[in-house]
Amino acid sequence: MRPRPRRLRTALAVLAACGALLAEAGTSTAQAAPAVSLRAGAQGVIAPGVRYEEFSVRASHGTVYGHLLIADLTNRHVSVDLLTPGAVAAREPLSAMADARGAVAGVNGDFFDISEVQHPGVVATGAAVGPAVEDGVPVKAAVPDGQRFGPPLPPGTSTRDVIAVGDNRVARLARLTFSGSVSTADGTIPLRGFNQYALPVGGVGVYTSRWGTVSRERAVCGTDRLRAARCSREAYEVTVRGGRVTAVSSRPGAGAVPRDGFVLVGRDGGARALRRLRPGSRVRLSDGLSGAAGLRFAVGGFPVLRGGSPLAGLDAVVAATRSAAGFGAGGRRLYLLALDGDAERDAGLTIAELASVMRQLGAESAVDLDGGGSSTLVARAPGSHRVTVRNHPSGGAERPVPEGVGLFSR
Repeated sequence: MRPRPRRLRTALAVLAACGALLAEAGTSTAQAAPAVSLRAGAQGVIAPGVRYEEFSVRASHGTVYGHLLIADLTNRHVSVDLLTPGAVAAREPLSAMADARGAVAGVNGDFFDISEVQHPGVVATGAAVGPAVEDGVPVKAAVPDGQRFGPPLPPGTSTRDVIAVGDNRVARLARLTFSGSVSTADGTIPLRGFNQYALPVGGVGVYTSRWGTVSRERAVCGTDRLRAARCSREAYEVTVRGGRVTAVSSRPGAGAVPRDGFVLVGRDGGARALRRLRPGSRVRLSDGLSGAAGLRFAVGGFPVLRGGSPLAGLDAVVAATRSAAGFGAGGRRLYLLALDGDAERDAGLTIAELASVMRQLGAESAVDLDGGGSSTLVARAPGSHRVTVRNHPSGGAERPVPEGVGLFSR
């Protein structure tokens, strides 16, 4: 058995010696830091530069069991990338996405549009909340804060927050903001969305072939502050191929977006702006994710730990099954975590406890990923060419998800 990383040994020794309090939890009542213990015989190298660990946590709601991946980003054989089913608005089990890409391990990604009970007749897209970058290419942008699924955002965080790895192989937290426009003979129309399941009120969004075939109608439902608000009565869709408008519609449609073009969807004032376009009109697109330059990978998640300190205002009451991603050693070591079981009915971690656990395991900064039934961690056994699910997901089986964080060792 290989020795534990020095940083991890030190963190656990300090914890056992002093039983530190989580003073940074941002709550009115001090909360004892959960005690983390590695499980003997349940750790080891699964591929060059990638380790797997199992641990237990004595937390406020009981004992929780967890699973951890540690990737050494200084190892030239190791890389990190986004796992997807091939479309933004699609879902697959994490294990299937990992095997399809040849990943040696991974964890589920951001929260996503899983249910549309507030909007009868509107199809849930399955698309993730936040921005994403795959293999250096921006895939999507973030929905407005009020349109997200998941627990309330901590103060100062946004749906635009991501954990990312750059071309320099260093992990960091970032905030990616979409900006763009379409130029027409009548002027310029600003863009406020990119392959996302919800558009800002009054905005226009662009959808590429990466969106998939799912209906884009969800994009005009809700408001910037209330996901459950009714769908807009003013909507318009424009299809562009080869730089010219080829079709228009009074409602967002479904079906594949042309690979040699794009679709524009507008709501409210944005719909009125698009109505000026007619079939045959020339249209030129300019867009991008501000902050994404130099990134090879990014996935959405709200920060819980930054620079070694938990964020202020983290919830210290509600316990749940959690997944998380973080980095230490100045961004040179990546940590991916998923908990076992149905913590909503049994034990679990609060967001404040999750921040503490990630710090004890070696992370300097970390984000919360989708939890509950989505929490899944997969890894190969040494010598195998397929991953297996290492944690015990809620309900006893993998939930299909739109994206994951994949670890590669070549």
